[in-house]
Amino acid sequence: MDNINQEEAVVKEYDSKLMKRLLLFAKPFTKYFILIILLIAIVTAVKLVRPLLIKTAIDDYINGYKKPYTILTTSTPGSVKVGDKYIVRESTSSGTPASIVFKDNTYYLVDGAVNHGKSFEIENNSLIQGDKSFNVSKLTPAELKILREDDASGLLKMTILLIILMLSSFFFNYAQILLLSWTGQKIIFDIRQKVFKHVESLSLSFFDKNPVGRLVTRVTNDVETLNEMYTSVLISLISDVFIIGGVLIAMFLLNVKLGLIALVALPLVFGAAMIFKKYDRDAYRDVRTRIAKINSSLAENISGMKTVQIFAKENKKFRDFDKINKSYREASVRQITVFAVFRPAIDFFYAITLAAILWFGGVSVIQEIIPFGLLYAFINYLGELFQPIYDITEKYDILQSAMASSERIFALLDNNDRINKSEKPVVINKVEGEIEFKNVWFAYNEEEWVLRDVSFKIRPGEKIAFVGATGAGKTSIISLISRFYDIQKGEILIDGVNIKDMYMDNLRHNIATVLQDVFLFTGNIKSNIRLNDDSVSDEKIIEAARYVNADKFIEKLPDKYDSYVNERGSTFSQGERQLIAFARAIAFNPPILVLDEATSNIDTETESLIQDALEKITRDRTTIIVAHRLSTIKKADKIVVLHKGKIREMGKHEELLEKQGLYFNLYQLQYKED
Repeated sequence: MDNINQEEAVVKEYDSKLMKRLLLFAKPFTKYFILIILLIAIVTAVKLVRPLLIKTAIDDYINGYKKPYTILTTSTPGSVKVGDKYIVRESTSSGTPASIVFKDNTYYLVDGAVNHGKSFEIENNSLIQGDKSFNVSKLTPAELKILREDDASGLLKMTILLIILMLSSFFFNYAQILLLSWTGQKIIFDIRQKVFKHVESLSLSFFDKNPVGRLVTRVTNDVETLNEMYTSVLISLISDVFIIGGVLIAMFLLNVKLGLIALVALPLVFGAAMIFKKYDRDAYRDVRTRIAKINSSLAENISGMKTVQIFAKENKKFRDFDKINKSYREASVRQITVFAVFRPAIDFFYAITLAAILWFGGVSVIQEIIPFGLLYAFINYLGELFQPIYDITEKYDILQSAMASSERIFALLDNNDRINKSEKPVVINKVEGEIEFKNVWFAYNEEEWVLRDVSFKIRPGEKIAFVGATGAGKTSIISLISRFYDIQKGEILIDGVNIKDMYMDNLRHNIATVLQDVFLFTGNIKSNIRLNDDSVSDEKIIEAARYVNADKFIEKLPDKYDSYVNERGSTFSQGERQLIAFARAIAFNPPILVLDEATSNIDTETESLIQDALEKITRDRTTIIVAHRLSTIKKADKIVVLHKGKIREMGKHEELLEKQGLYFNLYQLQYKED
């Protein structure tokens, strides 16, 4: 398995050390999280109160007629006159007990206390219940309205209170979600900034060993996965704990017997969750491994599409991708199957628990041991109890992914493969351009020496060229001058100061490098020459472009210097990109200019323009040229011939030809080719 697949296959359930580090990013927003938790507590409280309000509305008002009444002989405060009787809605010792019953769509006033939990019959103005008989009289709608006026008033109050609570819940929930999303985005912004800044600080040796695609994934996908953890998992987990705890407390306060019935289901649910977790972890790992293979295959094939089409390998590559894609589909189906078994299992436990509560609670309602509203509230609470369990299991994949992503991100942040800065850096206000290598040894990999005991000195304003076969160490020398890598032995001096003792920005600000493969950023020509440095005015840009003869093709473009540049400058020719790179270098007027194979891939016409520009831009400026085309360096003040990391020859063009050594052989070989 390749490195990418190994990384994607990592599945972390929970790692306390990683979580502590993740929470450090949230620490600056502690007050916001406290407010979010407070809002969640309020929303949770509203959820818990709502069934109680409905219970009260049912038991105290909708079914309020089942409460005891008393018939009085005389009017008293609070009594209601029905026929020739005065009725109060309470049980008192000063009158005769009474009841209201509902039978055959008719309400009756009963002279006596009726057990509403037992059946009864009404015959000839009498209510018969068991061996008891009570006188009854029909209640007219007007009389019923008077008797139940308090019920209607109470029900209206409950309705208004419920609406107020729901509106409050809406606004509190809105505020909580908005604040949570904002806080999550701020945290992710900070993490992404930190990761990108850290990546920028790493040495080029790090990028030599790590694919760009993987680094992009760290800054985008992995960081976004953490966003889901902050906004979906952590806070939702707190909310779910609040709800589960609150629901269990409410259940036991309402009825201990029914509460115990609900509690019995929880061990079964959590047992099923543990089994699900095991199988889901394995399925999740399989899915991540296969999606990594898809990403790797896509990146490779799209990047090499030109080669694929040149050799007509489309069908072969399609078959390879089809095989990988099918394996991913199969892994995804397996993961879905695991969840497809688990979710119905939880639904089954819920249904069993609901059935038990309906049975025991329903019997208790029939026997008037508990009121119907309490049973209704209990069923509501049961749904509220199982919903957080669904949420927790559904967010398990997010937690796994977040742990794996955080491990990869922290592995990147913990990587200190960077150029060490001096504790007391030296600032050179004006660089003259003297460069000296003293017994320099350098290797990209330990003991695999690319440069061996290299020593030379370049005077200010001198033009020096490095030549040699591929792998001789030419490009390494110019990389070391800008301190993209650190040497293992020796010293590199600029104006007599060791570059390890200089400010990195100060060093690189005074060196302009033009590479063989020019990189242009998406934007326009101005931004690619200016490189977001506002000190470089439009006039300087135009002047630099004219100086290197780039204006000749820029002025022909529809938008001239504002012309759009695609990624990597794909709409420009190699020669045009090279001219823009020259203008970019000259715009900053550096005292040291480095040209790495800058004319190797340019047509003859464009090369003549560049050669003309080189005559001007190298004047009074230390210039280092790495070239394969020896015809471009005949006028160099000094030519250094490298072979297997060592300096073999040094001198002017004519002097080296007279020696008839390595340079002579290279020149003769190239001359014959030309």
